[in-house]
Amino acid sequence: MNSLGTTAILVFANSAKEDLANKSIPKGEQLFDVLTQTTLKKAKNTGLPVFHFSDKDQVGATFGERFTNAIATVFDKGFSNLITIGNDTPHLKTQHLKHTAKQLALGKTVIGPSIDGGFYLLGLQKSNFNVAGFQKLPWQRFSLYHQISKWLLKESSELIKLPVLQDLDNEKDLQSLLSFSRSLSSTLLLLIIGLLKIKRSLYFTILNISNLFPDRFMYNKGSPEVSFI
Repeated sequence: MNSLGTTAILVFANSAKEDLANKSIPKGEQLFDVLTQTTLKKAKNTGLPVFHFSDKDQVGATFGERFTNAIATVFDKGFSNLITIGNDTPHLKTQHLKHTAKQLALGKTVIGPSIDGGFYLLGLQKSNFNVAGFQKLPWQRFSLYHQISKWLLKESSELIKLPVLQDLDNEKDLQSLLSFSRSLSSTLLLLIIGLLKIKRSLYFTILNISNLFPDRFMYNKGSPEVSFI
């Protein structure tokens, strides 16, 4: 059995300027900056070592190469387990990270699926990580979750799936996040409302309805094996 002390967290998140250039959210630089800072805070609240790889730290010509190299770099620091996350899943909780660390300590592998066919979290064992195989996965394609799940099942003894969460890539995703406003911080909510040019009175209407009918405002979708609600 592994120890929690051999586990680290990798936050693979570009700078706000780089996110603005790559994502379809005009004037979203402040939003991206808040998302990164919030994600780093959640990671640090676990008490585990946290490494942030921004675009200035990443090495490689493609996303797959940059992501794989970042993972390999952290493993090379002597860690046996690694939890990797991005900055674009506002409903990710410290609780998800702590649960993942416990599963890794039991020798299991963990994945958190995103609605768009990718993933927002990956919990890896160093013994199951293969640079060449990892780079060949269909990065930034809709089939990624399916393919990486198959690959992980071959490499590890057991794969634990977290709840499906919404990630944030465009204005349509901003609209979707408002449907789960009860789980977002007021800072993020007001930034999203401002970017969508929605009147603040609508925000309070949404918030009041979610308080009246909490069971109808679940932040996760699908039928996850582990629930954090």
